[in-house]
Amino acid sequence: MKKFLLFLMIIFSVSGCGKKIYVENPEVINIKNDTIEVFEDIYLYDLLEKNSDVEYVTDNYIIDTEEIGEKTHEITYKYNNKEYTYKFNINIIDTEPPRVFGGTNKTVTKGYEGDICSIVAYGDNYDGFVTCRIEGTFDTNKVGTYNLKYILSDSSNNTKEVNVTLNVREKSNTNNTSTSTKKTQFVDVIAKYKNENNEIGIDVSKWQGNIDFNKVKNAGASFVMMRIGVQKKALGELEIDQFYLQNIKNAKEAGLKVGVYLYSIATSKDEAIKHANWVINTLDGEKLDLPVVFDWESWSKWNSFKISFHEINSIANNYLSTVKNAGYEGMLYSSKFYLENIWENKMNFPVWLAHYTERTSYQGKYIMWQLCNNGRIDGINGDVDIDILYN
Repeated sequence: MKKFLLFLMIIFSVSGCGKKIYVENPEVINIKNDTIEVFEDIYLYDLLEKNSDVEYVTDNYIIDTEEIGEKTHEITYKYNNKEYTYKFNINIIDTEPPRVFGGTNKTVTKGYEGDICSIVAYGDNYDGFVTCRIEGTFDTNKVGTYNLKYILSDSSNNTKEVNVTLNVREKSNTNNTSTSTKKTQFVDVIAKYKNENNEIGIDVSKWQGNIDFNKVKNAGASFVMMRIGVQKKALGELEIDQFYLQNIKNAKEAGLKVGVYLYSIATSKDEAIKHANWVINTLDGEKLDLPVVFDWESWSKWNSFKISFHEINSIANNYLSTVKNAGYEGMLYSSKFYLENIWENKMNFPVWLAHYTERTSYQGKYIMWQLCNNGRIDGINGDVDIDILYN
């Protein structure tokens, strides 16, 4: 009986860099690494050292690393024509500290009563609730410049220290309403950028009012991106752009290619899916030449949303995946700064870059470039965004 029990007994030991299991004395399984960074892309077999004498029965699945903490995994394998099951634990950890994005030289007016922590935009890869503590003295009722240190911490006790300059200034009585900024003429954009590998167009919303799309087409535009809807406040309902139905009808009749975008402030994956379905239902089968765009740009209120960098990327991917599943092409709109600092775009959706310059320095991939927001084109009274679409 004792020999039988010894035969069945599995003896665990720790050796080298990982846990090992011994079956009938010979070593057969070695776990290379039982500690994994949160959100790391890793498969089950990546955790196991190779052994030509072992045949794994369990399928090679991707490890769920979405939540920190200890997780138990089980693998079935064959060794010497016998089948065994081995359970082992891995620990998902977060070692990345919070970070500030945007400027650290901030100005408030004398008498400012808001939270000084909130004037700096910061976040974390995992936590939506980053704690902020300030070292240094300041007085928002006294004009001056104050050098402060922000200490940001997440739930895993990862800490980041950031130097911030707080400027307290008198309220300005100057009302600067100068409109002397030089406008970007559509005809000049055509002359400078148009070639056989691109198209030049515009993007519009209610702010352009009534548009004569025939004149837009005759001016050289070949496409128009139009706002289909807008969310005016977080958790608020979506509203159809008051000119959308008119715009899509008239633009198509003028022979312009069309695509749509939604201005969203979605703060959860479920809300993003809801927004995508709203767009799909509002389109009501309308055929598009260009993508359905996710436009999220409420960065000035970022701290109040209490979401992580990972969550905002998941929000975008859920919206775009829902659009794709409905038969439309999805596209992410963002400025150069946030494409470089926030968006991961792991789903590899097309990108619509916003960068107001004559020659963009953005190194990532994009299929459309919004090069200005002060464009002028025949058919529209006032400013309009001008875009280049790359074939």
